[in-house]
Amino acid sequence: MRSVPVRARVYILCVALAGAACAAPAPGAHPSWPAVALLTVLYAGCERITGARVVGDRVARGLGTFFPVLLAGVFLLPPSAAALVAVPGALLARVDREPPWVRRLWRASRLALAAWASACVYGALGGPAAGAGPDFPHVLGPAGVAVLVFSAVLTLLDGGVLVTAERVPARTAWRGLFPRSLAPVTVHGLAGLMMAVLWTSPYGPAAALLVLLPMGVSCWAFAQYHRERAAHQATIRALVQAVDLKDKYTRGHSERVGRASVLIARELGMDDDRVEVLRFAGILHDVGKLGVPTRLLRKDGPLTPEERRIIELHPEYGHEMVRGIGFLGEARAAILHHHERMDGGGYPYGLTGPQIPECARVVAVADAFDAMTSTRSYRRARPVEAAVAELKRCAGAHFDPVMVGALTRALERYGWHPEVTADVPEQGGAGTGGAGKGGAEQDAPVPPRVRPAPAPVRPGAR
Repeated sequence: MRSVPVRARVYILCVALAGAACAAPAPGAHPSWPAVALLTVLYAGCERITGARVVGDRVARGLGTFFPVLLAGVFLLPPSAAALVAVPGALLARVDREPPWVRRLWRASRLALAAWASACVYGALGGPAAGAGPDFPHVLGPAGVAVLVFSAVLTLLDGGVLVTAERVPARTAWRGLFPRSLAPVTVHGLAGLMMAVLWTSPYGPAAALLVLLPMGVSCWAFAQYHRERAAHQATIRALVQAVDLKDKYTRGHSERVGRASVLIARELGMDDDRVEVLRFAGILHDVGKLGVPTRLLRKDGPLTPEERRIIELHPEYGHEMVRGIGFLGEARAAILHHHERMDGGGYPYGLTGPQIPECARVVAVADAFDAMTSTRSYRRARPVEAAVAELKRCAGAHFDPVMVGALTRALERYGWHPEVTADVPEQGGAGTGGAGKGGAEQDAPVPPRVRPAPAPVRPGAR
């Protein structure tokens, strides 16, 4: 639980209490308990079979859920019983990230609330009577509104956890969440409605179960896609670890650059997909160092012009290494161009201003910031304030002022935590790879007037 901020714990606890209240049997309600039990078991089983699980770096994120059974419960049962259907399956879901019970509790609570709210709306609009009547199209209106409510509740809750758990600005936390939720809920809602109609028909529940077969295959294929994506991410992690082993003095640098790139991207209001791409770009920006001789990366002393030219090939090496990884998208351009300068004095192609891809301008600022706020073999880490001041001084000539401003605002809001910056490399001899004061790592300008600080510090974080 220590990894979850206090305000996020309070938020999740409140949602859990609300979900428990919704799932509690309502006075005077008399649901068909055999139907409740069957739908509950079906939902839990489908979650296991399709491979849905609670994964990801965020408390709010997962691979999704098997909505047809939940929405069939919305169309068939009273609100409290519809909410109850989601709880056992969500609490028993497999979890790949810590803390597991917080993730399970969050998932069960949000689904229970969404099912309860949509069932209330469906009942208020006369959905149960329309579904049982002979004129089937009349049920589409109440069912459509129920689907919208289901998606809206999920969107509202997920945005709230992004604000409280990840400190995403409120103005961007809900951006794009509703369309991404509505698309799968609508498709699964049609299947759930078909189940409900068949369930109440003369054919009974056995016919309704046939609807689950094609939807189950579809969800299984979707889960396979996410497993493949997870395998790609594992490959990326292995590449970064290889770079860290080869260039030990920058150990942890790639991960921190990825985090700083995310701060900039979110401050600029980029959508979640682009933020994820920028994270990959930051993590992989130095992967081309695998093609650079280790003796140059670990050289204890200044580089010769010829050695510097070899070092400056690493963006092109990196681009070649990742060009076949399709889902990286524009991250490949960031890997190739993150050493370009706004005034055209960078490498490998000497691009200027807007010729440099936006993603590369983001990573360039994140890279320079971490280089200045991390301990090197030849100097101690600089204070965050000093690093930001140097970025501002070089904005326009070296760095994109927009990106520098975005990082500055993000640091003022969130700070830069010591465990992120205080990555002390291994000491000793040539193995430190610092290349003296003129070595291989020259990612950031080193202002002579800024004096080293004993340890990195945070700006005033709110």
